Amino acid sequence: MTLPNSSLLDGKRALITGAGRGIGADIARTFAAAGARLVLSGRDRDGLESFAATLDAECTVVTADLSTADGPEKLADDAAHAYGGLDILINNAGISYPETVDALDTAHFDEVLQVNLRAPSLLAARTGRAMADATGGSIVTVASAAALRPLPEHYAYCTSKAGLIMATKVLALELGHRGVRANSICPTVVLTDMGQKVWGDPVKSAPMLARIPTGRFAVPSEVSATALWLASDASSMINGSDIPVDGGYLVS
Repeated sequence: MTLPNSSLLDGKRALITGAGRGIGADIARTFAAAGARLVLSGRDRDGLESFAATLDAECTVVTADLSTADGPEKLADDAAHAYGGLDILINNAGISYPETVDALDTAHFDEVLQVNLRAPSLLAARTGRAMADATGGSIVTVASAAALRPLPEHYAYCTSKAGLIMATKVLALELGHRGVRANSICPTVVLTDMGQKVWGDPVKSAPMLARIPTGRFAVPSEVSATALWLASDASSMINGSDIPVDGGYLVS
C-alpha cells in the first residue's frame, strides 16, 4: 500500500504504545512523516527519548507499565494531557511466550493476557470515550493473523489477540455513531527483532512460509502503511474491520 505521507495526519495527536522498537517504532516514523504530533509510550524512557530525537515531529514521551492494574487508565490520562486530547490511538504493545499447551506456564499465560488483552482493551475504552466526548478519532489495534487462525505453540497469544479483536469490534459498535472508528490490523509474522527471534530458524519458518501464497513474511513498513490509512480520513467509512496483512495466509 502506497500513500502520500506528507499531510495525511497533519496536526493530529497520536498515542502509540510499544513505540520504542519494532512495529511501534516504524509506525511512529511513518506518522511523523505524515505530520502527526506523537505521544510515544513504553517502559524505557531513555530509549524512547533517544528515539524521539530522531523524528522530525513534535513528540512527547510517556512511560507506562501496562501490566499494572492502573497502568492503562493512567496512560490514557497522561497521553491526553500532552496535547489537550487525542485523535488517534495505536494499540500496539504486546508480548509472546511461545509454548505448547502441554508446557503452558500459568504465569506466562496471565502476563500475556494482562499485556495483550486487558491493557489495550482498557486503554482503548478510556481513550475512545474521551475521543467520543470531543471531536471523534480513530483507534487502530495491532492484532494478529493468529487471532483469526490458530497457531501451534501460541495458546496464550492467540487467545489474547482474538479477544482484543472482539473488544475493538465492540468499540466500533458503541462509539461509531459518536465519531470514533475502531479497526484491527492482523499481520502474519512481521520481521521485527521479536519476529526474527521466534521465526528466524529456517526449520521452523519453512512450514509457515509454505502457507503464505506470497512466499514471505511481512516487514514493519507494510503494517505501518495500513495503520496510516486506518488512522487517516482516507478510511473514513472503515469501522469494525479486521484487515489482514498476511500475503494471503488466511485464505490458503
